[in-house]
Amino acid sequence: MREIHYISSETITLETLQEILSQNKILELSEEAKVNVQKCRDYLDKKMASHTAPIYGINTGFGSLYSVKISNENLSKLQENLVKSHSCGTGEEVPAEIVKMMLLLKIQSLSYGHSGVQLITLQRLVDFYNNDILPIIYTQGSLGASGDLAPLAHLSLPLIGEGVVLFEGKKVASAEILKQFNWEPIVLQSKEGLALLNGTQFMSAYGAHILIKAYKYSYLADLIGTISLEGFDGRIEPFNELIHYIRPHKGQIVTAQRITEFLDGSEIITQEKKHVQDPYSFRCMPQVHGASKDAIDYVRKVFKTEINSVTDNPNIFIEADQIISGGNFHGQPLALALDFMAIALAELGSISERRTYQLISGLRNLPAFLVDNPGLNSGFMIPQYTAASIASQNKQLATPASIDSIVSSNGQEDHVSMGANGATKALRILDNLERILAIELLNASQAIAYREPLKSSNFIEMFLSSYREVVPLVKEDRILHNDIENTVLFLSSFQIENDLLTMA
Repeated sequence: MREIHYISSETITLETLQEILSQNKILELSEEAKVNVQKCRDYLDKKMASHTAPIYGINTGFGSLYSVKISNENLSKLQENLVKSHSCGTGEEVPAEIVKMMLLLKIQSLSYGHSGVQLITLQRLVDFYNNDILPIIYTQGSLGASGDLAPLAHLSLPLIGEGVVLFEGKKVASAEILKQFNWEPIVLQSKEGLALLNGTQFMSAYGAHILIKAYKYSYLADLIGTISLEGFDGRIEPFNELIHYIRPHKGQIVTAQRITEFLDGSEIITQEKKHVQDPYSFRCMPQVHGASKDAIDYVRKVFKTEINSVTDNPNIFIEADQIISGGNFHGQPLALALDFMAIALAELGSISERRTYQLISGLRNLPAFLVDNPGLNSGFMIPQYTAASIASQNKQLATPASIDSIVSSNGQEDHVSMGANGATKALRILDNLERILAIELLNASQAIAYREPLKSSNFIEMFLSSYREVVPLVKEDRILHNDIENTVLFLSSFQIENDLLTMA
């Protein structure tokens, strides 16, 4: 039987999100959430019955049409029109796991009782989540400022029986799904369409998804970098805690400690060295990997605040008897954070590719291109080309999206964050990092074999033993594409204890 997660005002963390999703928990609205949502809706209905002055988005048009007053009999039609007209996303489809995260985060944001949605509307979103009814959403269309309008419009279409959903692995018309579950389309009331479409859940879901994986690949960058260090016959002194305590950046200290732990018991690292110093890509792993860790930790704090926030507009404050139009939908905090994370992840890939280059260069008694009979065999020459190509693409993708802005809605929305573009390209960078690290592992595991009969640490030897079940040692030229893809699968299936996800 699936466990239940209750939607409430209790703070959601990255660990909470991962637990809900990985354990396939079902959602249920807490009594607190139900009361808050209903009280807010009752307040709004009462206000609209007695209030004739224009209130943005409730009885007016939207964007630059804010001055157009809408009659009470058209308020429901206004909200339905909003959802339909804003459903103009295009491009690739958003991955299903991110759509599910969007549903969860939208439910959480609406549950605080500042948005004015009907309880039945919120419950239907919960029903979609629990039954894995995932709206088809597209990656292009959001400016990351008026909320993620187009993506959230597509998220909301099935509520009114429009659009298409993914259900049991197939695309199905939303109207058919409603019939199958014996649900009536939601008749949106005043403000509901705006509450659904305003918000940062597209950016937030991408960011949370990337963060969970970023912690894993930060850990793997340390581990694979350590295997490369062993293959390169590197020195352990740069990881001595004394160095890092006099420059005590948290990420730097964590990286040095982790590498030292990985090397505990290694015969390779303790053998006498002829060289007195290693290249930066090995020696400066604590400083470079550590800086990325600190960046990821900063991004984590930003997203923790965001996923526990109300991000639609206007906001309703019952106790103060006010409905206030502001700008909580603006994605600038996320846009800057996503760009920072993109740069941090790109740098992990950049230094990884440099270690791969060093390993194939015929240095320190390693054969050129890590293969016997170089010349007859090209060995690992071209995987480095591939890693270099991907690392270069990451540098291009790491150009900040948040420095751009294009005026929209006839000048009313004259500064936008472009955080949605930052979100989608940050995911591409993360996926690229996975492949760069896979190529480094392919090379590092080959290099360390040339250090036999000396052994590395028990931990590294066990890790490599598992890896060798998937990718055998290369003794002569073969199609390395298959090895790269199998290494990617190996890394993607590699499980890391949850407590390691609290530090990059």
